[in-house]
Amino acid sequence: MSLLDLVKKNRSYRGYDETRTITREELLDLVDLSRFTPSSINQQPLKYVLLYQEDEVKTMRTLVRWARALPEMQLPHEGKQPTAFIIICQDRRINDHLDRFQKDVGIVAQTILLGAVEKGLGGCMIGNFKPEEVSGKMGLPENLAPLLVLAIGKPDEQIRLVEIPESGNSNYYRDEQDVHYVPKRALSDIVLEL
Repeated sequence: MSLLDLVKKNRSYRGYDETRTITREELLDLVDLSRFTPSSINQQPLKYVLLYQEDEVKTMRTLVRWARALPEMQLPHEGKQPTAFIIICQDRRINDHLDRFQKDVGIVAQTILLGAVEKGLGGCMIGNFKPEEVSGKMGLPENLAPLLVLAIGKPDEQIRLVEIPESGNSNYYRDEQDVHYVPKRALSDIVLEL
């Protein structure tokens, strides 16, 4: 699969096949990819909490909120929940400046999710959670600050990329068959000629 194919298949999935569990080894393989990504001033302060056991996954499901652009819809639907999570944390003992490493978080999250796609899996970056609640409920040590949550599982929904309409509305939406549409800007709209 080409890089372009991986990128196009790497969507924010909000529907998963709950019969496909994710193993610790699969999550370790994905996190291992992050070790080779760039890091600001090469400090590598990010640490990863792997959640794959049923009780931990169920708890984490209650701590995240999905699809802010579709407030009228409960996603994931019943029976379509992810079967694993990765909590990306910053180890404050290495560096206490949480804003400094936000780009590192994006780099590792995208790398992990591209690795998931390559394995026939998928995921979703979730920033809609309360860090203190995640820390408390998941029993994280004080030095770890949760920055981003990745849901991981085998995708079980249709997502289609479409061009942004003339109105310029970039909000994703779903049709009556629950197909998820993601408007994307044209290349000519994002490349600036100075």
